[in-house]
Amino acid sequence: MSLLLNQPSKLCFRRPVLARSSPLHSNGFSSSSLQTPPSMMALKRTYFADYAHHFEKKVPPELVYNDIKDDDDIGTIGSSHGWVVTLKDDGILRLQDDLNPVASETDPKRISLPPLVTLPHCQTQIVTNVAMSSSSPEDDECVVAVKFLGPQLRFCRPALKNPEWTNIRIQNPCFFSSRVMFSETHDMFRIPGSGGHLIGSWGLHTPPKIDKLRFQNLPKLTKTKRKLLHSCFTSEHLVESRSTGETFLVKWYRRTPAKPIKGMATMITKALHVFKLDKKGNAVYTQDIGDLCIFLSKSEPFCVPASSFPQGLHSLQAMRSNHVYILDVDEFGLVELVDSSIASVNCTLKVPFYIPPQNING
Repeated sequence: MSLLLNQPSKLCFRRPVLARSSPLHSNGFSSSSLQTPPSMMALKRTYFADYAHHFEKKVPPELVYNDIKDDDDIGTIGSSHGWVVTLKDDGILRLQDDLNPVASETDPKRISLPPLVTLPHCQTQIVTNVAMSSSSPEDDECVVAVKFLGPQLRFCRPALKNPEWTNIRIQNPCFFSSRVMFSETHDMFRIPGSGGHLIGSWGLHTPPKIDKLRFQNLPKLTKTKRKLLHSCFTSEHLVESRSTGETFLVKWYRRTPAKPIKGMATMITKALHVFKLDKKGNAVYTQDIGDLCIFLSKSEPFCVPASSFPQGLHSLQAMRSNHVYILDVDEFGLVELVDSSIASVNCTLKVPFYIPPQNING
């Protein structure tokens, strides 16, 4: 299986970053809106392809180059619904829409959240990821969830006149390094436990809930393959399909190759397993998610129908159904579920975020 890569030329340090995207009609996230296709950023340049029709905008380089050092250090720590989240030395989280391909270049939005409060025996410097309950933090009901490495989880409604953090201490250690996502089906934020056997659900005004999963129809593995997977770093990701109402648990297996690539210890994908969750608590292994394709990155994961975006991420390559697109700080690739084949390349990605389809105003 071939993978078409479109690698733009590198920009000089501190130059503005160019963002591009192609508008297409879609019924994946919205049946009536003109939308951009799923977008990505790569190398030292932020770009959105295909190039048939595109937006161009400049975005602050500090959102891409986290190694810029000055008196006002900033770091990009997560993304959800096209909004990036930054954390400065002052301990203030800020939501910014600069990397959103349809956001205003001349009037970018900045939403500051209340100062962080660290619970006893917790930390708020290392963020696992960020998730939002709706597409814009300016919506009255939108809740932003921030998952920190360790037991602390916190919620905030940015649109309130005087927003405050709701701090939650998670008791079960299996959730300490996991990622949070928002479930429209359950109207709660959900976190898969390490190994994927438990799913925790939390809400602003809802008692927490822990669900157990029973894995069904497990893939048949050779002794060699099983030994390989046991040697991998494994991460679990929950993702929902808005178009079909399905929920999937994705187990992503990565490991460092025996020989460093260009002298660096990078990670490469060795396997990826998808399980479809049902209402009875079964997680059924599947190699067929139909017309859907899943996007995994440092952003909140999402899922769209491939047929809704015939030009996909590249002008010469349609989006592929029954595939999982993967993106991390050192890898960009594609996994074909029907035969478990993997096509990926190792590369340096400053901002490894997939951005879901965005509505185009007007």
